[in-house]
Amino acid sequence: MATSKPIAQVRCTWAANELNIPYHDEEWGVPVHNERKWFEFLILEGAQAGLSWDTILKKRARYCEVFDAFDPAKVARYDEKKVLQLLRDAGIIRNRPKVAAAITNARAFLEVQKEFGTFDAYVWRFVGGKPKQNAWKAHGRLPAKTAESDALSKDLQKRGFRFVGSTICYAL
Repeated sequence: MATSKPIAQVRCTWAANELNIPYHDEEWGVPVHNERKWFEFLILEGAQAGLSWDTILKKRARYCEVFDAFDPAKVARYDEKKVLQLLRDAGIIRNRPKVAAAITNARAFLEVQKEFGTFDAYVWRFVGGKPKQNAWKAHGRLPAKTAESDALSKDLQKRGFRFVGSTICYAL
């Protein structure tokens, strides 16, 4: 009886430690259809701007705690007292523009939900409702942005979102 070898997990070169291996294997490239997950990624990707994704993954659990489990309705109601509390929390990126953007984006997120029914429906229309299947032969060939991420970024910014450049939108 012939036995087959188990197929080895193929990973991108950046998936190299205990934080980003599970992220790579279980989340990266997996289509999102959950509103809280969309909002979580908006907050985390915005916080990541200019930093490494590993830095954000290390702080992810704390972000979940202090941003009310990524509930956009709750975050939209944050006031200056809450902002100051967040800016004192070493468990997150203590950058006022990024914290303020999370609150602004929560409010804009709720507006998008009102207009489109869900944020999910809004985002997926930029790629025709289904994931794009790229066939990059090498990680170094992966673009930092695409025409679709450019369009999403421009539209999000028009709607008042912040820290949503094309590279961030491509990462969503």
